[in-house]
Order: sequence, then C-alpha cells, then structure tokens
Amino acid sequence: MQAFERYFLAANRWALILLLAAMSVIIFTNVVLRYTTSQSLEWAEEVSRHMMIWLTFLGAGPVLRYGGHIAVENLQDALPRSAAVAVRIVVAGLLFAFFGFMVWYGWLYMERTMFQLTAVTQIPFAYIYSAMLFGGILLIVHWLLVVRGYVLRREFASDAHFDANASASL
Repeated sequence: MQAFERYFLAANRWALILLLAAMSVIIFTNVVLRYTTSQSLEWAEEVSRHMMIWLTFLGAGPVLRYGGHIAVENLQDALPRSAAVAVRIVVAGLLFAFFGFMVWYGWLYMERTMFQLTAVTQIPFAYIYSAMLFGGILLIVHWLLVVRGYVLRREFASDAHFDANASASL
C-alpha cells in the first residue's frame, strides 16, 4: 500500500508540475510574441485557462492530504477526545459525500457538453469538465489514504515538500 501511495502521489505531483510548466511557457511565449512582433497565439488564453481548471482540480487532492485547505477547528478543539472523533467522523463522511457528488456531476457535465465546442480550439467542453470528474476521484483516493489518521488523531500526511501548519502560519 505504501508503494501505491508513493507512486500515486508522485504521478499526481508530476501531472501538476507538467501542467504548470506548460501553462507558464504558453503564457510567457504569448506575451513575448505580443510585445516583440505585435502578434499573439490566438489559442493561448483559452488553453491556459483550461489548464488552470485542470490544475485546480488535480491539485485539490494533494492539498487535502496535507491538511492545506481552510478548516474551522474550534469546535473539535473545545470538545473532549471522543466527541471530537465523532465530529471528525461526520466531517469525513460529508467530505466523501461531496467528493462523490463531484464525480457524479462531473460525469453529467461531460455527457451534456460532449458536443459543445470551445471557441478557438474547437475541442469538446467535455474534456474541460472531465477535470471535475478526475479531480473528484483523486480527492476520494487521497482522502482514503489519510482519513484514518485524521479521524483518530487529527493528523494529515506530511513530508519534506509540504507542511500545512507552516503554510497556515504565514
């Protein structure tokens, strides 16, 4: 299971790195072309926007696993341990339900937009909306990998790349 988790997280990170790098190159190239030749790539803004959508949905899972999303924890801090665990069980269940909702509606959006084309690149909007489906699936997998530690000890994954507590204190 640890090998799966390591490879899963590495694949997710590399997808994010490659998407961000490609988006940066496209935007930088477009800016340079616009100011040096008065021409621009007509597809650059649309493609970079779609890449940003994918970055958002694919990046939500790693941020979740490290506890980087905004959370209000005052209630569970004020409760005794058993009651705090009960609150975290409810929170975990609600998160699973929401991620399932994302997957379901991501699928529905894909079905409904398969024949609607983007303005410039003329690709189906379903490819852009599929980010919601894949992001929801990734959120479920990431959450399954850390939910036990969250519920029992209110701890998230940690490594040298990300520290949610340090990020929250900025």
